[in-house]
Amino acid sequence: MKYIFLFILLLLCSIADVLLGSVYIPFDKILGAFFENNQDIITQNIVFQLRLPKLLTAILVGAGLSVAGLQMQTLFQNPLAGASEMGISAGAGLGVAVVTLTSITSGLTFVRNWGFSQSWLVVIAAIFGAILVMLLILLLSLRLKNNIALLIVGLMTSSVVMSVVGLWQYFSSPEELQSYMTWTYGSLSGLNKNQVIVLFICVLGGLLIAITILKPLNAFLLGANYALSMGVRVRSVRLRIILSTSILAGAITAFCGPIGFVSVAVPHLARTWLKTTNHLILMPVCALLGAILLILCDILSRVLSENYILPINAITSLLGAPVVILMIWKRN
Repeated sequence: MKYIFLFILLLLCSIADVLLGSVYIPFDKILGAFFENNQDIITQNIVFQLRLPKLLTAILVGAGLSVAGLQMQTLFQNPLAGASEMGISAGAGLGVAVVTLTSITSGLTFVRNWGFSQSWLVVIAAIFGAILVMLLILLLSLRLKNNIALLIVGLMTSSVVMSVVGLWQYFSSPEELQSYMTWTYGSLSGLNKNQVIVLFICVLGGLLIAITILKPLNAFLLGANYALSMGVRVRSVRLRIILSTSILAGAITAFCGPIGFVSVAVPHLARTWLKTTNHLILMPVCALLGAILLILCDILSRVLSENYILPINAITSLLGAPVVILMIWKRN
């Protein structure tokens, strides 16, 4: 029943997201854009070139970040673990900076000669950066048993990585700097059809990897030693969590910029609502809740300002930060 409710809510939010915009289009005209070939070209361009890609991006981003956060919280046994909080998004941002801030002047041309497009270059670099930070945090977690200490290390790692990027910006050209700064604001718009396809492939791949470790994740709830005693191949599961999380967070950060609090807040909301820690139930609910939350944030980014579209990162922070504060308050 809860799944049906979430699917209906996702459908209603999706319809509202397509309807709302700077240009008012009646509902019958939007339906006509899907089913009538003689619909006016302006409506078709607005729906298929602007609003529909943005809606699909919001669904992919929300689902991907939420599942990534759920996996990280289980792996580190820390309810405050998330892509932004543990430095994973910062690592992905470093990968983006390598491509964005050097794409004009450096020797990345020879990589493009292999057939890689700009979109794939950015995604690969972001995933690689996310993997490096994820491996570092995982190595530190083997020694640091205190969850708060590990969270502080993640925040410090993020700070160090962003400081490196800041120094890199200082020596970059104005064109490169403008491109990178636009990316840092976070946005669900601006992706063309090819970029949405690349994002879909990456998010789908990350989610499929996550599905293969649903049962082992339940064993990890009581720690790696318990999982090992239950016959779980701990090293293999850890590597798959790292790969899945890095692909999801890396690809999403590459295309949409750093989007905070979603990966922390949504898994907590799902656990509170469902009153369960079973990943067989939690993971699909997290994906649906995350997609709904990002669509609502996208709607708010347009409704709160008539003349401007607010950065999506600001909206997710406004909604997600109170959830995290409430979670800390309840846990005392």
